[in-house]
Amino acid sequence: MKAGRRKTADATTVLDIAIDRMSPVPLYHQFAEQLEQAIEHGLLLPGTLLDNEIDLAGRLGLSRPTVRQGIKALVEKGLLVRSRGVGTRVVHSTVRRPPKLTSLYDDLEEAGQEPSTRVVRNDVVPASAEVAVALGVRKGDSVVRLERIRYANGLAVAVLRNHLPTDLLLDLDTRLLEATGLYRLLHAVGISLHSGHQVIGAGAATAEEGEHLGEPEGAPLLTLRRTAYNAAGEAVEYGTHLYSAARYVFEFQMLMRG
Repeated sequence: MKAGRRKTADATTVLDIAIDRMSPVPLYHQFAEQLEQAIEHGLLLPGTLLDNEIDLAGRLGLSRPTVRQGIKALVEKGLLVRSRGVGTRVVHSTVRRPPKLTSLYDDLEEAGQEPSTRVVRNDVVPASAEVAVALGVRKGDSVVRLERIRYANGLAVAVLRNHLPTDLLLDLDTRLLEATGLYRLLHAVGISLHSGHQVIGAGAATAEEGEHLGEPEGAPLLTLRRTAYNAAGEAVEYGTHLYSAARYVFEFQMLMRG
């Protein structure tokens, strides 16, 4: 089942949602699930105003309590917000990403969310002690420093800070970095990523980071430190990334061994 949208004259959104009354899945859950899919796939953009509960219930052939329960589930997930006198609006979609060696740019495209990038820094700097250890160079050696803001459907979701060795023979023109992902540029010149090591944590946004992500200073952030290696075991990229905790989650799959 897939949700779509069309616009009415008053700019509210009419959802094309298919309810299967023969399914064992509760009706409110079917409604909420398809509405969530529409948000995550960019069919309902942030700021979109939903029709009121009475109109939605009548159009879908559902009871008003069923529609209210479905909306409540998405309000609790942070995807919708209710405002007195205004109605129910889409807040944002949550980016879900498994912790594997992939590009956020590619992951967003695969999830149906339109990625875009703004380059904040693109220069060569002396390697700090942390960067030197990660890349296997000496402290003070020249390394490429990148800082980018990654957007999904026009909404900032991550601050990406990367350091790379200067001997990769890689064209890191700012226009290219804003048009595609870093890992695509690496692959384009024959640099294959074979393995990586990453650590996921949490932090609080500085004033600058909050401004980049549209969050207040001190807002909770997810953090990721990653070193990527080629087939020869050489470090080719070290990233320290920040993600809005309200719009981004890492998903883990765990197996039970007995």
